[in-house]
This record gives sequence, structure tokens and C-alpha cells, in this order.
Amino acid sequence: MLKLLTSSLIASCLLVTTLKAEDESELRLVESQRIWDHAPHNAFTDLIRFQDRWFCVFREGKGHVSADGALRVITSVDGKDWKSAALVTSDDSDLRDAKITTTPDGRLMLSGAEAMNDPKTYKHQSLVWFSEDGRNWSQEYEVGDHDNWLWRITWQDNKAYGFGYGCGKGDRCLRLFRSSDGKTFDTLIEKVAVEGTYPNETSVVFTPDDTGYCLLRQDGKPNSGYIGKSSPPYTEWEWKSLNKRIGGPHMIRLPDGRFLAAVRLYDSPVRTSICWLDPENAKLTEALKLPSGGDTSYAGLAWHDDMLWVSYYSSHEGKTAIYLAKVEVAPK
Repeated sequence: MLKLLTSSLIASCLLVTTLKAEDESELRLVESQRIWDHAPHNAFTDLIRFQDRWFCVFREGKGHVSADGALRVITSVDGKDWKSAALVTSDDSDLRDAKITTTPDGRLMLSGAEAMNDPKTYKHQSLVWFSEDGRNWSQEYEVGDHDNWLWRITWQDNKAYGFGYGCGKGDRCLRLFRSSDGKTFDTLIEKVAVEGTYPNETSVVFTPDDTGYCLLRQDGKPNSGYIGKSSPPYTEWEWKSLNKRIGGPHMIRLPDGRFLAAVRLYDSPVRTSICWLDPENAKLTEALKLPSGGDTSYAGLAWHDDMLWVSYYSSHEGKTAIYLAKVEVAPK
């Protein structure tokens, strides 16, 4: 009898522990709303809180790939009512994949890449612009290398870092760039030593102890995502496979130290999901499917008022449009 009681007690404790662990990792979708659909195709987002306002950036054009691609900047005080703040256009290229961050001196920095409509010597060039108010933007600055897509720029200790991936014929390597002013980037790693035939889209987070983590999309062989880890001066990275295919990766470190990632997941149905990420053990666990489907993903992430704010795009309601979700995260 004592043995049976002990076994039951152990089982009960295990059950309570399991339930507690699940409760601690719970995410709750508070709301998701369509915030922009003015162009025939609206996609590839990023999101930031700046000067007590929201700024969401994305590409708009006639299609997923089209010669008229432009970068739209919209703004809102409360995240509900949005107005256009700027439209960055090009006469001879398709502007793609807008990303936005703040510089150490307090300006907004918009980045993207142009796909030349009539390429002569190169097809792609990464670009950046700067603004003090989100409405008036500087001239464009060419950054990185021709046909190497500098995907996302992250500032750390007054330095800007960004991985660029080869998008020219025969060049599929991953390269790491660094800049002191955001306008001129030097090559820190010519060819990143990571497994795979086509490493590409990335998201980088630096922790308070200066450790750098990189969430990496892989296409080709293998096609599973990777998580990288490095310490200053970030010239060597350790990579681990997540054993899961992902697209449009972005991640954020919460104030309590946990990591959340927003990715496109490819197992049916295709969707944009928020996942817990354990970077040390290379474990990506889906926690919340956002209302999404079809042509979807490329999220922006921000932590504000103890809530995760997520911009993303999706075509689950027919037209490819921009959405904003608010997600409640249970305490650790």
C-alpha cells in the first residue's frame, strides 16, 4: 500500500510540474487586425516603437515580385489607427524587405535591398536611409557588396552588425558585416562557416553579456533552420541545427531572458507562428499560430507595455495584407 501511495504521489507531482511548465510557456493572442492593404500586394514587415509612436515598414507593389516595389512607412500612436508617413521609391529597381532600427544617436534607420529591373553588372544592392522623425528620409546609401543581401542590421556597443547572403549565380555564402556609422560596412567574416548550400535570412540578438545569437534560415541542403552563437569580436560562430524548416526568421529576447521567434512554418498548413526558442539546446517549439496562411510571414517584433507586438503579412483573407497582433506572455 505504501508503495502504491508513493507511486501515486510521484505521478501527481509530475503532473503538477508538467502543467506548471505548460502554463509558464503559454502565449495568448489578445487581438490581430489588418492595418494596411492599399497596394495590390503588401508584405515583408518590420516594427518599432520610436518617440512614443509605432512605425511599421513593409514592401508594397503589384505582386510578390514586381518592378514597382516600394518601401512604405506607416505610423500610429495606439497601434489601431495607422497613417502613411513616407513612401520610398526607386525609378529603376524593385525595393524589397524593409527593416527598421534605431541608431545610437537616436535616429531611425531603414534598410532594404533593390533588385535591379535592368541589371547590367549586378542584380541586387543593399541600401539604408536615415530619419529623425520617420517622415523625412535621407538619401540612400549603398551598403555591403553587390549581390550580397545584407538582410537585417542590429546595433551593439555603437557598432552595426548584419549578415549578408549571396544571391548571385554561384555565390551562396553567408557573410558578416560591421559598421561604425551605418553608412559604410566592412567585412568581418568573408565566408561564415555554417553547414548548408544556401544560408540566407537572419535575425541577431545580443545579450547583456555581449553574447550574440543568430537565427538563420537555410534553403537548399539541408533546409532546416540553424541557431548560431558567438562572443566578441564575433569572428567565430558555433552553429546548431533546429531540425525544422523556417522562413522569414526574427527573434526577440524578453526582459526575463527568454527568447521568442516569429517564423514561417512549412508543414501543412503553411502559417506564421510564434515559437519559444532555446538557443543553447537548439530547440524551437511552436507556441501560437497567428491568423495566417498562404503567402505569409516576415514579422516585426517589439516588447511594449508587457506585451509582445507583432507585425506580419498574410493572404489568409484573400488579399495579401499587413497585420498587427498583440500577444500576452505568461510570466516565467
